[in-house]
Amino acid sequence: MTIRRVLIANRGEIAVRIIRACQMLGIETVLVTSEADRDAMPAQLADRAVCIGPARSTDSYLNYRAIVTAAKATGCDAVHPGYGFLSEKPELPDACSSEGLIFVGPTGDHMRKMGNKIAARKLAREAGVPTLAGSEKVSSATDAAEVAERIGYPVMMKAAAGGGGRGMKVVHDPRKVSDAFAAASAEAESAFGDPTLYLERFIANARHIEVQVLGDQFGNVIHIGERDCSLQRRHQKVVEEAPAPGITSALRQEICQAAVGLAHNIGYENAGTCEFIFDEDTRNFYFLEMNTRIQVEHPVSETITGIDLVQEQFRIAAGERLRFKQSDIGFRGHAIECRINAEIPEQGFRPNAGRIQTWVAPAGPGIRLDTHCHPGYIVPVFYDSMLAKLIVYGSTRGEAIERMRRALELFAITGIGTTIPFLHFMMGRAEFISGQVSTHLIDDVMPDFLSEI
Repeated sequence: MTIRRVLIANRGEIAVRIIRACQMLGIETVLVTSEADRDAMPAQLADRAVCIGPARSTDSYLNYRAIVTAAKATGCDAVHPGYGFLSEKPELPDACSSEGLIFVGPTGDHMRKMGNKIAARKLAREAGVPTLAGSEKVSSATDAAEVAERIGYPVMMKAAAGGGGRGMKVVHDPRKVSDAFAAASAEAESAFGDPTLYLERFIANARHIEVQVLGDQFGNVIHIGERDCSLQRRHQKVVEEAPAPGITSALRQEICQAAVGLAHNIGYENAGTCEFIFDEDTRNFYFLEMNTRIQVEHPVSETITGIDLVQEQFRIAAGERLRFKQSDIGFRGHAIECRINAEIPEQGFRPNAGRIQTWVAPAGPGIRLDTHCHPGYIVPVFYDSMLAKLIVYGSTRGEAIERMRRALELFAITGIGTTIPFLHFMMGRAEFISGQVSTHLIDDVMPDFLSEI
């Protein structure tokens, strides 16, 4: 198969990222846009841009029929979904397949297998990957209370079709089960159209560690190392780094092989990420979920390996074998990524759309910036608040942290509020510098941040 022209079914920095990869591969690009994004940077960089609907995502970026129609009408061979929007919706790869288009990602079947968290847990167990004590579907608050008693409090109620922290509630007290069940199921129904919940034991002192995998159409699977994504607000990642600090070589190998084993067991194709909860107290890891797409934080893996993951996505989708054996993958130095969002941290990370007046980005050795923003750009209210991804490389973790601190000091954005001051604060925290990170660290240190501003 040959990919000569691809339709990019996304916006913002990931659209720019895909365009850059296509330029290196000699692939023509067609970008779909909403009315709000017609004049944005990705539309200027693509070979062609096609507006497919109004600003609301449901009328544009989430309309898979319009995307497939646009791909066919513009003579595209393939569709790349990026992340978010339709990237994990099996309807898009299914529709591409039926229309003779190459989908740059896994099959719809793989998305269905891993998209339901209950089914994914079962597949993980079958592959010999550790999972937390948990349940199948819980149909009522009474069922949930019975399971919670068996597992032991605290427990996490989770949406079976979930992601992004939605449809999740931590329950410490049996008296709170009924309210938590009602709230979680209602949120799951609203966010995913499926109120199904299940329970897992909740790990209080947890880290979030994930493994990047690549699989081809010939059954070959490799990993591109692990990343630590523990710094989160509202279950959304804020800072990512690779390799994960404080992990022994033996444990690193065990986690990465667990991810490869699971992906191999299901015959996974293209880029994907296996996510794990790591219990800092017991030093055990447990399967959390698999994201069947390219991740926001993929640049940190690229930085320490020199592998362009988006280019590899295209090669795999075109039917090529993996270009690397596991022994070919080398890891050097340390990389950190900070997500720069249009948010006001001191107001609970409230989104802050508007016009960017000043945009002066840091530059220099070891600094990479993935963005679609510029002076005068109007950040729309309709989409995710991320403005850019600032990635730095250092020969050591300490050097990477110091480089990130200085890069954040040089990053000047005015006109809207951003997370830059908070990120700079986090880079200076003793807990982060020492590698003592956890999924609750941001909540723990927020009072100190608020006292300093």
